[in-house]
Amino acid sequence: MRKPCNRRQFIRSLGATAAGVWLAKLEGGLAVSAPTAPVAVARCPNYDSGTLPALERMFDQLGGLERLVSGKTVAVKLNLTGAPEARLGTAPAALTSWVHPQVIAATVHLLGKAGARRIRLIEGAAETPDPLEQFMRRAGWNPDEFVHAAGGVEFENTNHLGSGKRYCRLRVPGGGLVFGAYDVNQSYEDCDVYVSLAKLKEHEEAGVTLSMKNNFGIPPCTIYGQGAGVDEPSRTPHGYRLLLHVGNRQPSKSSPPEINPNSPRDQGYRVPRVTVELVAARPIHLAIIDGVATMAGGEGPWVKNSRAVRPGLLVAGTNCATTDAVATALMGFDPLADRGTPPFENCDSTLRLAEEFGIGTRDLRRIEVLGTPISQAVFKFRHA
Repeated sequence: MRKPCNRRQFIRSLGATAAGVWLAKLEGGLAVSAPTAPVAVARCPNYDSGTLPALERMFDQLGGLERLVSGKTVAVKLNLTGAPEARLGTAPAALTSWVHPQVIAATVHLLGKAGARRIRLIEGAAETPDPLEQFMRRAGWNPDEFVHAAGGVEFENTNHLGSGKRYCRLRVPGGGLVFGAYDVNQSYEDCDVYVSLAKLKEHEEAGVTLSMKNNFGIPPCTIYGQGAGVDEPSRTPHGYRLLLHVGNRQPSKSSPPEINPNSPRDQGYRVPRVTVELVAARPIHLAIIDGVATMAGGEGPWVKNSRAVRPGLLVAGTNCATTDAVATALMGFDPLADRGTPPFENCDSTLRLAEEFGIGTRDLRRIEVLGTPISQAVFKFRHA
């Protein structure tokens, strides 16, 4: 039911930095100094007219998309967490917990303009085997807008086998922290460039949920869900990825088990580590974070005391850890903070773990910020 990824082909598909981290981990050591890369920040007060020009300017500041995507297959992992019908008060998901369709359409258009040969929009749609387009329609979206934004646009619900014939196994460099490998929909392997299109939010079990935490949605619930098959993956997804959160069971036996079943069952321990493993196993080439309209206090409307906010920001970078470090600072938090300090009161810092894993630095002194300076764009989530 799964297809091992060809190691040589996979390493060739990575950026030079990511491949270097992969090889360093294979040798059993962590990077002495985590890599860095510039991060672009832009003010964008609304989605109606500002999204496309802001993103185009940001991508130009980062060196242009052509060198990254021209002639290539690009997979764009969306953050569409929870049910489409879920609302925070009267605010729809696109203004709170989901990346906004205008940001998706603008990204697709600019990828196509830069010469991307094929653009696949992917997400593990919550508790449904339905096509991703149908899942979007339940939120009142028109997926045709994405199709018309560029040529070669496809969709895939990666919460099950989807259009593939077998799952692909992505191995964690160096052996992993919780799992050594993950079996996933083939869309995560069958691409030249991988983009994380995320939302600027806090998170109950991870402190913040940005471009790296978006990868937590990669594992399919047919294998890692509460209702996953015991011996083999279930045919359709059932339940959420609770086993990744609290380790209440093992994944389907066809997939790799936990490295240490006696490790802590604490969500604040597991969620950050699983996130970093998935980023190492499926490196992010381009991180984009929608902070125009979002929510504070949690990752979805089910979180008590969460509320809608409008930071009016977009963030992008070619290193997901540096991008998330800048985004964390824009939220009014210290990227160097660790467990016990906001926003990581109840969890380990994904940023620290990513830095230790050699993915990227969280030290703002080592990160060049392009466009709007952090000091001029901070939106303090805890005081909004």
